[in-house]
Amino acid sequence: MPSIEYLTLDSIRELPAPPSGNTVFWAHGILVQGRETPKGFGVRVTANGARSYVLNYSINGHERRLTIGSTAAWTVTEAVKEARQLRQRIDRGDDPLAKPVRVEAKKTVGEILDLFLKRARLRRPDHYESVFKRFVKPAFGDMPINELRRLHVNELLDDIEDHNGKVMASRALAYFRSACNWWAVRDDSFVPPFVRGMARSSTAERARDRTLTDDELRILWPVFEISTFGKACKVMLLTGSRRSEVTDMHWHEIADGIWTIPASRYKSNREHVVPLSAMALEIINAQPHRSTTSLVFSGSYGASLSKGGNHKSRLDHSTPGLPHWTVHDLRRTARSLMSRAGVRPDIAERVIGHAIPGVAGVYDRHAYLAEKKEALEKLAAEVRAIVGCS
Repeated sequence: MPSIEYLTLDSIRELPAPPSGNTVFWAHGILVQGRETPKGFGVRVTANGARSYVLNYSINGHERRLTIGSTAAWTVTEAVKEARQLRQRIDRGDDPLAKPVRVEAKKTVGEILDLFLKRARLRRPDHYESVFKRFVKPAFGDMPINELRRLHVNELLDDIEDHNGKVMASRALAYFRSACNWWAVRDDSFVPPFVRGMARSSTAERARDRTLTDDELRILWPVFEISTFGKACKVMLLTGSRRSEVTDMHWHEIADGIWTIPASRYKSNREHVVPLSAMALEIINAQPHRSTTSLVFSGSYGASLSKGGNHKSRLDHSTPGLPHWTVHDLRRTARSLMSRAGVRPDIAERVIGHAIPGVAGVYDRHAYLAEKKEALEKLAAEVRAIVGCS
């Protein structure tokens, strides 16, 4: 069998074509990227000048020849890499020609995200779904999951940081990493492309300490009155509750002035009981009962205010001179106002649903309804005094 001295595209083009049939030029032992080409590797040239990479091998006493691919479609490096992988299989006793490996279609990133949302036990799956839909799927939802690389993730995070801020980029990273780690448990071949240091913001940077001043509350209170979302904001302030807890409030959760938030909707995954103040109840009871939904605060056609929409932006447009604030600042303000009103710290923490540390948090199962009711009435009195309503 003739041999070839150098394995380059130029040397391959110069190989002479036989008058008929084909000739294989032996290319075993030539250095490619610092390693010798595998045994049996060569270049076949046909009478019409076509050239292709081949691998000759013997298995069970039978000589076989496998065509790797055309030299026009494969680079030297790619062909040698494929030959090495084939040679490893042959050395293990596998015959690539007799038992071709069936290549299964790889699941895409989008398919993995959908499976994750369907099967993983998530406290707020709608938050994950929103991030995946807005950022991850448009970027590489159709990409096979095994082709996902660190470069792809960082490019996505850079884009989110530039257009949506560092905090959103870090949140997208956390949600996407959770999905990929979940899939890695199920797929032996998948290695999640995440390393320490990819987050765009630290916990300290994400933490906020802003509370609304009395003057800011006086500006916002009448503005809250012009929209359903604004009225929900009033209840957030009067209860110290989170946005989603109030905007997803249902009429059947309220009985005898007590609002019971089910564990499925609460951050700590525990039922939370809120004895509503008279001021909060007045706002809630003023909301219309709609036949299309059981939500207390709903948008057009009964839509939830917690999903989509520009409700907060509309409030901002109505208060152009007000410094930037977030809906969560209302919860922090409520906690601060309870302290101003003389509410015991442990009771204030129970009102907003924070876990009580130490032995008391483990063994004390008293509901503290009376104490929480008193605390929320004191909070309501503080709000009345600030905004000047009766």
